Formats: sequence, C-alpha cells, structure tokens
Amino acid sequence: MTLTRRALLSGTAAAAALGLTGCSGVTPGRDTRGSLDYWNLFGGGDGVRMTQMLDAFRTANPRVTLSAVTLAWGNPYYTKLALATLGDKPPDVAISHLTRMKTLVSSGLLEELRPADLARHGISADLFTPRAWQAGLVEGKAYAIPIDTHPFVMFYNTDICEKAGLLDSSGALAPLDSPEKFTEAMRKAKEASGAYGGVVTINNDTSTPWRIFQSLYSQLGGEVLADEGRRVVLDDAKASQVLTFLQSLTRSGLFPAGSDYQGSIATFANGQAGFYFQGEWEISTFQTAKMPFSMTLFPNVFGGDRYAVQADSHTLVIPRRPDQDQAGLDRSLLLVRSMLDQSKTWAEGGHVPAWLPFRESAEYRAMTPQSNYSAAADAAVYDAEGWYSGSGSNFEIVMGSAVATVLGGQQSPADAISQMRGQLLNLSKTASPI
Repeated sequence: MTLTRRALLSGTAAAAALGLTGCSGVTPGRDTRGSLDYWNLFGGGDGVRMTQMLDAFRTANPRVTLSAVTLAWGNPYYTKLALATLGDKPPDVAISHLTRMKTLVSSGLLEELRPADLARHGISADLFTPRAWQAGLVEGKAYAIPIDTHPFVMFYNTDICEKAGLLDSSGALAPLDSPEKFTEAMRKAKEASGAYGGVVTINNDTSTPWRIFQSLYSQLGGEVLADEGRRVVLDDAKASQVLTFLQSLTRSGLFPAGSDYQGSIATFANGQAGFYFQGEWEISTFQTAKMPFSMTLFPNVFGGDRYAVQADSHTLVIPRRPDQDQAGLDRSLLLVRSMLDQSKTWAEGGHVPAWLPFRESAEYRAMTPQSNYSAAADAAVYDAEGWYSGSGSNFEIVMGSAVATVLGGQQSPADAISQMRGQLLNLSKTASPI
C-alpha cells in the first residue's frame, strides 16, 4: 500500500489523540537519561507558553534533566549563542530566528540535521509548512526545525468596524486591497472611534516600522539586498511609493504620528483606533483586556494577484559541539519533537504552526482568530540573507529607523531612502565578525 502524505498526517494526528506520541516522542526501549541545556529568547506571553511546554517535557521525560535559560532578545542573544559555541560550551538546543540561523550555519556553528536522525523521531520535511522548511535550507541541507511562522498582521476592533460599516453581512471585514480602500477604511474607523483610524508603533522601535514597510514593499516585488548582503539593490521608486503612502496616513491624522510600543497597544485597547498593525503575538494582550477584536491578514494593498507579508519563523537548532554523540543528539531531538507535539499551546499565542499535523487539523481551524491569517505562512517574506540581516539585526535597525522618521514627519521619503542606502552600503562592505 502506498502511504500518502495526507494519510501520514491523519495517522500522526490520530496517534497523538490516542496518546501514542504525546509530548514525549519516546521510542520504546530508548534510553533517555541525561541532561539537556536549552536557550531561548522568549518573554511575555511567549515566555509563559514556552515554560508550560518545557514543564510538559519534564513531566513526560523524568529521566532527562532539562535546564532552560532565557536571554535578551536580538543581537545580545545571538552574540552569546555564537560565543558559547565557539568556546565549545553551547546549549544542547537553542531557539534561532530563521533569518539568523543561516549566519550561524555559514560560521560553522550548527549541526546538520540529517534525515535519518530526524526520522528516528518521526520528523521529515513533508510534515512542515513548505515555505518555512524551504527557506531554512542551506545548500539543500537542514540545520533548523521551524516551529512556527510569525507574520505581520492586522488587528481590528469589531465594534468600531461595525459602527463604521466595514463589516459584511457575516461580520467579516471587507478586503482593503488597494491604497484607496485602505485609506477609506481608516477614515471611516477614525470617524467611528473619534480619535484615529489605525495605529502602528513609531517611536523607540525599529522592528515594527520595518515590518510594515517590508510588507508593502514586498507586495510591489521590491528587494533590498542580494548576494548574501554584499549588494544593496534597494528600488528607489518602489520604496518611495511605500514611504509616501505611509507618510500620508500620519500626515492626514488617520494614524498618530508619534506612538511607542506600549502607547500603540493602549491606543487600540482603549478603543481610540479601529485598527492595530503588529505581529500576531499581541493576541494575548487584547484577550486579557477583554476588548472586542479580531485579526486577519495584513492587507494586500499593493500586491494585486501577488500577496506578500513580512514574517519570520522561530526554529530549533542544535549548536555544534566537539563531544556530540548519538545519545546526546537523540535527547536534543526528543525535545525538538516535544515542541512540535505541543504546537497547539504555541499556536494559542498567535503563531502559525509550522507542524502540519496540527496546522491542517480541524482543531487548529477551529481556533479563531488564530487560524484567520494562517495563509500568511505561505506568503511569508523573510529578511534578505546577510550576516547583518534578520530579526533584531543591524539591518532592521537601519531600515526601521529610516521608516520611523518618515512616519513621524521628521524626514522626506527621498531623504530616508538616501539614509538607508548609505548605511546599508557600509554594512555590505563590512566583513562578518564571526
């Protein structure tokens, strides 16, 4: 009998439901004694859920001593991970953004995850979102296991949008798939809220301005870097189109021209804006606030038939160590499989699961608003490759800082583009410090 991928997914889901795989992923007779060191960078709601998942692993694997360390997000985390690995004292398993792991691979800091080793734990390429899996390959080889895709999304206040006449007869938000439709929706929401149509973080935050710019710029087919960051290919015309559009939102008063991360959250949570643009991880914040909201894909403002949205993926990696043996590798993969089997817990925090046995399940489809924007995982645009690129990187700092000045009205689109290009050229000519 030929085993189809669909049958395999159904069988895996059924086994999980019967408790045959659970969150332990233990093969009968395998010796799982030993210790595991695990590093991550999760705070807030993500940190709470990760702690729950690690506790579940400990319960299912009492003979494994698991030590977990949470470090500061961004460059500090990756610097410490690289230095620990270079010093032959890395953790057994670590989190890496997909956009940062290729730099670790090029520096020889990660173990290749061979198909035979993964197969012992029921892990194979066809069980993951194709976009996330393929984007993480290096010369066709796997070095990272994606656990999610976390895209830029659109939150909306359902009461304000209903009052503004933006919901259809089923209560769903009408598509905002052109600059005119988007702007008109913000205008109606502003009238309904009495304050603003939408809000996005501008002050003291470089990541969010980059994410909204990248989403729109990618819909136009724009690219910023090429040749692993050695060439800057920023398209002035496309970048100007996006920046001019973004500046029009703040200049017209549809968006506040100055709002920091917590301030933008408060503006939306207090009903002072109909829309909020951010990563999907803020779902927990608005659930806790018990406000009337939902979530959907970031609008296809410029894409036409081509949808694109900025995103990244959290992945699990195994840093290279001189004393790695099969027993240690299998303990590490045991933890990896446990994280995949707990995709429901992780998805509750907003992330789109990369593990298809859960993503394609009826249980996930019933999770709303989390499943509303799952299609973003198939249209994810990851940051361009380069040692200085990726989540929380110098690249995002350069790009996001310039975008923020345009949103805040301190700089024209042309000047911002000139600033971007100059700083990126300097980085493109700088050798990797690793």
